[in-house]
Amino acid sequence: MVFVVRFLEKTKKRFFRLCAGIPGEWRTILTVILGNLLSAFAVAYFTLPYRFPDMGVAGIAFLSHYAFGISPIWIIAIGNALLLVWGAKNLSLRFIGLTVCSIIVFSVSLPAFLRLPLPLPQDRFMATVISGVLKGFAGAMIFNTGGSGGGMDIVAAVMRRRYGLEVGKFSIIVNCLILALSLGVVGLGAVVYGVVGLYIFGVTLDNVMHSFDRRKQAFIITDLPDDVSRFILSRGRGVTLVEGRGGYTGQPRSVLISLLDTRQVMQLKAFLKEKDPQAFVSICDATEVLGQGFKSWMSL
Repeated sequence: MVFVVRFLEKTKKRFFRLCAGIPGEWRTILTVILGNLLSAFAVAYFTLPYRFPDMGVAGIAFLSHYAFGISPIWIIAIGNALLLVWGAKNLSLRFIGLTVCSIIVFSVSLPAFLRLPLPLPQDRFMATVISGVLKGFAGAMIFNTGGSGGGMDIVAAVMRRRYGLEVGKFSIIVNCLILALSLGVVGLGAVVYGVVGLYIFGVTLDNVMHSFDRRKQAFIITDLPDDVSRFILSRGRGVTLVEGRGGYTGQPRSVLISLLDTRQVMQLKAFLKEKDPQAFVSICDATEVLGQGFKSWMSL
């Protein structure tokens, strides 16, 4: 499981390096499209063939498909349209636009994937693990843009803005109800696999979401502030210079503050070891970074 998440995180980094030259909102739309393609792929090959339950509006749609043979696309499209109309007053135009993009891409790509034959794993547990990992990674890609995949994400966004309700708690309650309804349709065994898939989805989503925003914050006290600043800037990162004063010596000291990734931190340490071994450095985790060069304020 850890190996798969790390592999997907590396894939995510390669994807964002490839997209670095694409203008901001176009890159956002491309991310939403790819995230929904990945989610539809997971549903088509690792959820529906095994009659596993799912989350939110999609979960209700799949139950209607299992019980009555109704195409899940109709339930997903109609359910999302009604939810968007209901929550429109509380949602930003950008959020609505990205969510509509998600709904369209998912609704079009799911039947397309269902028509393509693909060898499926015989092990149901393997299928639910793959499904949870792929959906979690896709969800993280979409949520990081400031949009959503539709369904109960719309309700969660409205409830958070109206009442400050925690999205995680709301999702747990809703999904538990859907799983309870699934029991009479797909049976206890499939529900157990569904619970496992939801857990893996949540773990993957949290880990990948955190990896989008996680950085290392470096505080550097050095006698060579100009040299260190130039080194950090040459690595494509910004640096802030603060003039301080030693509490013991009373002497003026320069303090540099910068936000780096793990590889850049190692390069900085090697540079200081060679150029200024008397420097004082403190490295700590920054769990979320907003602003130019990092996560956009538009994504909130």
